[in-house]
Amino acid sequence: MSYPLGERVYTRQMTRRDFLWLTTVSTATTIAGCAVNPVTGKNQLMLVSEGQEIQLDKEKSPHQFSADYGILQDKSLNSYVNKLGHSLAERTHRPQMPYSFQGVNATYVNAYAFPGGSIATTRGILVALKNEAELAGLLGHELGHVNARHTASRMSKNMLIGTTLALGTTILSASDKYKKYAPIIAGLGQLGTGMLLAHYSRSDERQADALGMEYMTKSGLSPNGMVGLMELLGTLSKHKPSVIEMMFSTHPMSSERYQTAQAASKTTYRKIAKSLPLNRDRYMDHTAKLRRDKKAIEAMQQGEKEMRKEQFSQAERLFKKALKQSPQDYAALMMMAKCQLSQEKLNTATRYANLAKQVNPTEAQAHHVGGIAKLMSDKFNSAYQDFKVYEKMLPGNANTSFLKGMALEGMQDKKNAANEYARFLKASNQGEQAEHARQRLMNWGYLRPSPKRR
Repeated sequence: MSYPLGERVYTRQMTRRDFLWLTTVSTATTIAGCAVNPVTGKNQLMLVSEGQEIQLDKEKSPHQFSADYGILQDKSLNSYVNKLGHSLAERTHRPQMPYSFQGVNATYVNAYAFPGGSIATTRGILVALKNEAELAGLLGHELGHVNARHTASRMSKNMLIGTTLALGTTILSASDKYKKYAPIIAGLGQLGTGMLLAHYSRSDERQADALGMEYMTKSGLSPNGMVGLMELLGTLSKHKPSVIEMMFSTHPMSSERYQTAQAASKTTYRKIAKSLPLNRDRYMDHTAKLRRDKKAIEAMQQGEKEMRKEQFSQAERLFKKALKQSPQDYAALMMMAKCQLSQEKLNTATRYANLAKQVNPTEAQAHHVGGIAKLMSDKFNSAYQDFKVYEKMLPGNANTSFLKGMALEGMQDKKNAANEYARFLKASNQGEQAEHARQRLMNWGYLRPSPKRR
């Protein structure tokens, strides 16, 4: 599809699909081989080195943390999570890994690990846990995935059969109202966690559970914490399925996992189960501020559910409720900004994005959302400045190159727009956005059309 240069550059209605588009991850060529699994001590196919695990983690984890609205604004709670995580990591099979443990502002229920040891847990699950041992079970489980190299093993198998490693790409679709205008990548955060984080097998989950119990008991916490965690996840799946669906899509849950944990606490760990503490009081002390925000968190959870259903008016009402309870909550401000974008209330979206910048100036996503609101309002220069700041704060997102190109195109700066589109095409050459970038480069004389095959 071609768009004349004189045509007004605009965008189209934002939907929830706009918030899921991710950049493609390319893996370096490796030499086929085997490695000894640090947990089992057995040889296994492994085409990904430890150094590559760490590098992929370093490149990709900051984007996921930003998608989850950044690191907890409660620095004391985040320090507590990090300290507990490191006490577990010291007892693992790979203590040399550069572990980090973060709480993130997202309100859905989940925890995840990148292959190099970056581990995060959301506010949604932190507010639901009842004691420190349950948190240790959660972090220990994610440590199990890192130590057993589950992600690297899956990547190796994919590389062997030639499967492209990509992070959950979702193609955008324009609404009828804006089909005649140029397509745009929203890229408002890397919401789908994709191949580096997700889709563990049931076997992987069983092994991670067992390792988690081993690590937490070695750290002096009761294995009953893992039992309590499994019971909690089972309860949430029945009564609040919408807030836990992301976790279950990546971490298969079953009653078997609860039963296995319960059996292990009564057999393998029977002698120490009663003597080791759950540390309920300590957990409650550290999460007191978080639990004061529980009603706001629940309103955000419901609001995101309505957003997925494209019930934007209901979502807006719930986000207003959350902000009334917690007016300085970065995630609530960002959710409201996205909700306003979805309804094409561009000035209001910009206002909420600006408030989010003030509340948490070290977090990048507000600049991305604010930039898109301005781009949709034809405020191209201002949008470009937002995208520049976002890229400086959080480099490595190909979406930003495309968006900068769109803004520069609107400013009639074809030379620099072409440079940004060329950068984008190096990272992603499929889909509507790549076609738009390629067409512009051909129209402007920077790229020759491919010769037609006979």
